[in-house]
Amino acid sequence: MDWNFLIKNKSSLTVTTDSRKVTPGCIFVALKGERFDGNQFVEQAIADGAAYVIKGEHALQDLQDLARAWRRELGLPIIGITGTNGKTTTKELTAAVLKTKYNLFYTQGNYNNALGVPLTLLSITRAHELAIVEMGASHPGDIKELVDIAEPNYGLITNVGKAHLEGFGSFEGVQRTKRELYDYLVAHQGTIFINEDNDYLKQMLADSKENYSKLSPSGATSLNSKLSTLNYRRLPMPDGTHLVGAYNAENVSAAMAVGAHFGVGEQQALEAIRAYEPNNHRSQLVQTEHNTLVVDAYNANPTSMQAAIEAFSTTPYTLRSTLYTYILGAMRELGEYSHLEHQNVVNMLLERKADEVYLIGQEYKHTTAPYPVFDDVEVFMEYLKSHPIVNKTILLKGSHSTQLEKLLPVL
Repeated sequence: MDWNFLIKNKSSLTVTTDSRKVTPGCIFVALKGERFDGNQFVEQAIADGAAYVIKGEHALQDLQDLARAWRRELGLPIIGITGTNGKTTTKELTAAVLKTKYNLFYTQGNYNNALGVPLTLLSITRAHELAIVEMGASHPGDIKELVDIAEPNYGLITNVGKAHLEGFGSFEGVQRTKRELYDYLVAHQGTIFINEDNDYLKQMLADSKENYSKLSPSGATSLNSKLSTLNYRRLPMPDGTHLVGAYNAENVSAAMAVGAHFGVGEQQALEAIRAYEPNNHRSQLVQTEHNTLVVDAYNANPTSMQAAIEAFSTTPYTLRSTLYTYILGAMRELGEYSHLEHQNVVNMLLERKADEVYLIGQEYKHTTAPYPVFDDVEVFMEYLKSHPIVNKTILLKGSHSTQLEKLLPVL
């Protein structure tokens, strides 16, 4: 469909998929899912002032097409960010840096999927100078779908690791899917920020270039002159940030590299990073009445779990106690790798002779863990009523579905 009638001469668009949030002049998208059908609210949306309604069987596709058309109409530079771990934190840090110089729009919350990315693009206005679009994936082809909508000029993959293995099938499946960002930028002569200390990423970029050369022999000779690759290295973690965990040095380094390319000075970038305070239970240091908490419970996979345990076991937190307690939730969506990876977590804890460990999730019951295992967080909360944890430094890490954040009020 030609969307010019909706986007020409507009400084901004207001789009909603929630009939309760319809405002005069907005675009209402009537999506249909397993438990809802926005088509039932079309008449009400029009009565409430919706200027246009996208409905029917292909509403999501139409929304994506509209987002692409709006992105092309705006024509501003877009930075695409993906990766197994750290993509949200990297996005937030990069945004903090770039906001010091540009009118920037960037992905809010976890709007990083086939619905969230188009809604993100449609929230950009003509007043914005630059945008960051976070892209998530749990199945092969997910990143390709998103880059075809967002059409980024720049791209950064934070890292690749063992996540969503049930959907990807293997670690190689993770690599192939994340590499779809490189594939797009190679084919469209974009700019790639790459951590030259990460051998996986370097090989993925080499594979993207090789595949492009095979598919487009005529353009292979000019590829290197058109594709821009900006290498950066992992810098030491700067002092004075609100981030916990040495693994965040990678995220900081990426943000610094992007900022430098866009003309943000080093000191200005560092000040922005030091001022950034993490939220949503990512890399947060929380001081309660009774304990010091390292809260990294928004998500978890084998790679991020290992990094969190290593960082926690080697960082001298001195706010509360030198006695370290691990409260670890299960890692989900691992498929046939679930037992192996949860056993690996147990093995890491044993190797580090962890002071005190509590494991939450039935997945741990199939391991050789000598630690107490609780079916879910509610059962553990009942346990805490008679066995309170006091004067400890505690790591909270697990998949979001384990709901470890419920423990914050009782710790």
